Amino acid sequence: MRFLWDSAIGLLVVTGGLLGMTLPFGKLATAAGVPATVWAFVISLGAGGVLLLALLLRGERIRLTPHKLRYFFVTAAISYAIPNLLMFSAIPHLGAGYTGIMFTLSPVVTLVFSILLGVRRPNLLGVIGIAVGFVGAVMVALTRGEAGQPADYFWVAIGLLIPVSLAAGNIYRTVDWPESTGPIELAVGSHLASATLLVIGILALLGGQAFVPLGGVPLVVVGQVASASAMFAFFFRLQAVGGPVYLSQIGYVAAAVGLFAGTIFLGEHYRLLTWLGAAIITTGVFITTKAQGSTSTRMQGQAA
Repeated sequence: MRFLWDSAIGLLVVTGGLLGMTLPFGKLATAAGVPATVWAFVISLGAGGVLLLALLLRGERIRLTPHKLRYFFVTAAISYAIPNLLMFSAIPHLGAGYTGIMFTLSPVVTLVFSILLGVRRPNLLGVIGIAVGFVGAVMVALTRGEAGQPADYFWVAIGLLIPVSLAAGNIYRTVDWPESTGPIELAVGSHLASATLLVIGILALLGGQAFVPLGGVPLVVVGQVASASAMFAFFFRLQAVGGPVYLSQIGYVAAAVGLFAGTIFLGEHYRLLTWLGAAIITTGVFITTKAQGSTSTRMQGQAA
């Protein structure tokens, strides 16, 4: 477990895989009539609650400061509430697999933000890997959803807003990370803040009856809460180990998981171009992973 906690590639695979499970769970929930905002609330409250319990059992406490409160609520809005709302709204129109592939654009947008702000710049090999992944993502985007069911461009545009919000969150969490604060504490505070924002919006716009459909999918709720809790325990650790650009590649892994889960378990069908694009995206992941390893080795040598 210690090896995984310190391994960028291990954290990437585990975090991306758990993120990918959110897509089929979300499709099952929205198909059962659960509003997108309610399902986003389930994820934030479930993950935040479980991780808070784990934190308390370890004898740790969350010590609130103005800086942490700002971090919690800004992260909650741009990293969780907004992208989850966009994702679960788009899934019924684009399919779980296709929506997941939108995550693959996050590294490109994150790279642009990172370069503009001077946060952490990848080496040439890293840029090549991200560019290869982007080419694959463009190929997938052109197919506009499931085979034989092209989605409206409006929903494609909604899907494209997902990586923009995620990229903004990747950068913000790095530049404003509170000092002497662990990843679990940040995950707890950010998710509970997200749940607070979402429940206020749900009660104001939809009312309490919006939660009723959750009673029809109890197993899906349990599965989603379990996977989300595990994912965010690793998520912030990956942020610290790999940096924002490397972290953004969880979208590549999540897209692959969502694509295969949608095809095998949900009966979704995609064109050959979609699968080819997914294969090119996978190639991009291997290249950027190699670049990350090279950068880490060089930095360790310089430190020595």
